[in-house]
Amino acid sequence: MIKIIVVEDEKETQLTIKNLLRKMDFLKDEEIKVEYFTKYTNALKEVILDKEERKIYILDIELDSKVSGIDIARFIRDNDWDSEIIFITNHDKMFETAYRSVYEVFDFIEKFHDLEQKLKKDLKAIFKKNFDNKMFKFESRNLNLQIFYRSITYLYRDTEERKLIINTDKTSYAIYMNVQDSLKYLDNRFLMVHRACVVNMDCVEEFNWSKGYFVLNTGEKVHLLSRKYKKEVEEYYARNS
Repeated sequence: MIKIIVVEDEKETQLTIKNLLRKMDFLKDEEIKVEYFTKYTNALKEVILDKEERKIYILDIELDSKVSGIDIARFIRDNDWDSEIIFITNHDKMFETAYRSVYEVFDFIEKFHDLEQKLKKDLKAIFKKNFDNKMFKFESRNLNLQIFYRSITYLYRDTEERKLIINTDKTSYAIYMNVQDSLKYLDNRFLMVHRACVVNMDCVEEFNWSKGYFVLNTGEKVHLLSRKYKKEVEEYYARNS
């Protein structure tokens, strides 16, 4: 379980954040609970002191309360060094105060300067860095394979061996499975880009549709790209931009 804790007393901003979280597709693949507070309460204190769950805090610095977002963040850090803290505020002059008062803040965001885009980008980065523990799991009589999704760059069908090759950032594995069936073992970051290839979209630096290849963030160029799948790739980028 991962918790996203929003402490915000402005109804309009809280609604903006709520709508954003509902629209973020990758959050739907996680076991996530979102809780909203308008000020520091005993219920919030219990959440902070609960060490069993990983948390992301989105804190308004200036709350209409005796206890500010900075005070809450200090209490979080007194009890929890692992959870992430994102500050939001109406005034950028508060950034320096918050920076000097609280250790290990992930980001500071102004409410009226692309709040949604910046918060979405931050959450994607946090999940990619800290919470991405999903695995490709495959078991046969002679093999028990478990690979983190984040390690897989692409999968393709080897026509000579008649096996699915799973390439990772360090090595590769061969199993008896077809490309289409492999999607059942993966999440929505993986797209089919050729009838013989599925790629991890997080690992792609470039698609060259005219020449039929894509380039990975490892520098590898893979000539397994078909225009047939261009629409799905464009739709993926539209959803995640």
